[in-house]
Amino acid sequence: MIELFSANTPNGWKISIMLEEIGYEYKVTKVDLGKDEQFKPEYLKISPFGKIPVIIDHENNKSIFESGAILMYLGDKSGKFYNEKDRLVINQWLMAQMGTVGPMIGQHHQFHHYNPGKSEFGEERYFKITKRIYGELDTRLKQSKFLAGPEYTIADIATWPWMARHEWHDIGLKNYQNLSRWYQEISEREAVVKGYAFMDKEAKIPKI
Repeated sequence: MIELFSANTPNGWKISIMLEEIGYEYKVTKVDLGKDEQFKPEYLKISPFGKIPVIIDHENNKSIFESGAILMYLGDKSGKFYNEKDRLVINQWLMAQMGTVGPMIGQHHQFHHYNPGKSEFGEERYFKITKRIYGELDTRLKQSKFLAGPEYTIADIATWPWMARHEWHDIGLKNYQNLSRWYQEISEREAVVKGYAFMDKEAKIPKI
């Protein structure tokens, strides 16, 4: 049994989607970010920076924080979506998500979606960066079916949830042919549909 401590966010979806993809039984423990439950002392013992998600693998009593590390752990444990021969490429695209795609688009959410009108500089800066990321992903996906090559991997599982909030970005996903193709193909996977709705069974993946 895997226990997933999480919230209904892109970082949370990464792990629920992965668990659905590998077919592991898991229990969800909701962390209410609005009530600062992520900063409670007992939670900080398993998540030192007060972030979601975290998993506890009760089979071997291990807890793992940071979504990228969790995906690597589950990929190793299951033997799926993290194959040895492509691991260097997978790691690069996974780290690109962790270091660039998630943090930069996350800031775009803060300035453009949650707090519009409070910082013209912030809104313009992160809009431009997010638009550039769309273009960079589109260029990669013109060359490759999936981010790390011809096969679907944890790099795609990590990145797709951020694009699933494309309606918040006001950039126009449909303007990026290769990125749209990739997004749509992943959106139709049964495990992705289930993982996206892991906290809200009525949730529907946004269409292009």
